[in-house]
Amino acid sequence: MKKLLFMVLAILVVCGGLYLGADQLEKAQGITGENSLNLYNWGDYIDPELITKFEEETGYRVTYETFDSNEAMYTKIEQGGTNYDLAVPSEYMIERMIDENLLIELDQSKIKGLNHIDAQFLDQPFDPDNQYSIPYFWGTLGIIYNDKFVDEDAIQHWDDLWNPDLKNKVMLIDGAREIIGLSLDSEGHSLNSKDDEQLVAAAEKLGSFTPNVKAIVADEIKMYMIQEEASVAVTFSGEASEMLWENENLHYVIPSEGSNLWFDNFVIPKTAKNFDAAYAFINFMLEPENAAQNAEYVGYSTPNKTALELLPSEITEDEQFYPNEETMKNLEVYEDLGSEYIGIYNDYFLEFKMHRK
Repeated sequence: MKKLLFMVLAILVVCGGLYLGADQLEKAQGITGENSLNLYNWGDYIDPELITKFEEETGYRVTYETFDSNEAMYTKIEQGGTNYDLAVPSEYMIERMIDENLLIELDQSKIKGLNHIDAQFLDQPFDPDNQYSIPYFWGTLGIIYNDKFVDEDAIQHWDDLWNPDLKNKVMLIDGAREIIGLSLDSEGHSLNSKDDEQLVAAAEKLGSFTPNVKAIVADEIKMYMIQEEASVAVTFSGEASEMLWENENLHYVIPSEGSNLWFDNFVIPKTAKNFDAAYAFINFMLEPENAAQNAEYVGYSTPNKTALELLPSEITEDEQFYPNEETMKNLEVYEDLGSEYIGIYNDYFLEFKMHRK
């Protein structure tokens, strides 16, 4: 019936000069703000079957839009052109969005299932008491290597990436915080450093790394590593999980001297229109069965401790993606450094990218 109505309206638009705006057309199709959820998330970051299940269980219609960086997500929400009901930013961006009054404070009485989240992933410095965000996935930054070309003992620390034997063999993720951060970590410094001398030294050290860098890219790392066109890469744990699934010769390492512990959390932007739908989706994803299904599909680590009991042991016992307590102690969460130091990190990273050309 909806399809027929849409066709009739389309004919009227073409033949009769009738103009329908987006809101009017959605209403004509039975989609209104009251029964829709506008979700803004990273690409390929949820099992599509769960969206269908949510729609069938609740009656809400989900509009799913994706972004490829926290900065792109922030810009679109800050400009306010689209009214997203839920978004999934990372920790440092959540802190910034809180400071800039872009998020609503959550009504904790409407959230069901927070008891399933492991306490170590709650009450983080970027959002004390989880007043504005609910954990979705977490993970690390590390090194992935192919054992056909590189010995296991040769890739255990950030400094190993500087080995001359890796000339033109290392792929890097295109991120200033990640690359400047790994150089800082390699010298025993915080990846949130605001010490100018440390930052200068980290940038200079990266300058000596350029002969080993094959490319600085994003999603292309997966293709390069799976197809064995590169030996080593720096990437996120979830991306690594997908690569390992496709190629048994690949392995993921979290350097023991330290690395990034990241979080992606649900937030409700100030411009949201359907708060009931937003809370319904958060609660749906907190259900252990749904969280487990999502973790198995996406490949990232779930903070849902009850869901872990539903996942295969080969997943939950894999310390590449669920690291032990000792490794966790050496991980740091990105902090919002403020515009001045974000600019400094970006400038050093740009200089590094230009230098390698």
